[in-house]
Amino acid sequence: MTDRVVLAYSGGLDTSVAIGWIADATGAEVIAVAVDVGQGGEDLEVIRQRALDCGAVEAYVADARDEFAEEYCMPALQANGLYQEKYPLVSSLSRPVIVKHLVKAARDFGGTTVAHGCTGKGNDQVRFEVGITSIAPEPEVHRPRA
Repeated sequence: MTDRVVLAYSGGLDTSVAIGWIADATGAEVIAVAVDVGQGGEDLEVIRQRALDCGAVEAYVADARDEFAEEYCMPALQANGLYQEKYPLVSSLSRPVIVKHLVKAARDFGGTTVAHGCTGKGNDQVRFEVGITSIAPEPEVHRPRA
């Protein structure tokens, strides 16, 4: 059976190119996963089709706006969770819901690896990798090299 890589997919240039690069470099099939947490931008169907056009064998898209608002944002607001006592924790709060959908897609589509585009220069790499391994220790996690 061919390995399958589940890729956190934004629909942008970097992750669109990553679909073909991963397939060519590893021989694996790529499953693109896009999660809408209210960030705006393109329609999910456009993003799904772009992933397929770029070579993904599956494209899982999730409208997680309500889930994100109700299960992540509201509790943080109720707790007055602020970054440096000034800014809402919106970006960092979105990572666990995205991870949840990445892991779901890995399980649903037989993914053996989860890949993301976060570099070690920020906290997102840690947020993604700790989140993934805490709820699904079985898949490998691939990240960009610095």
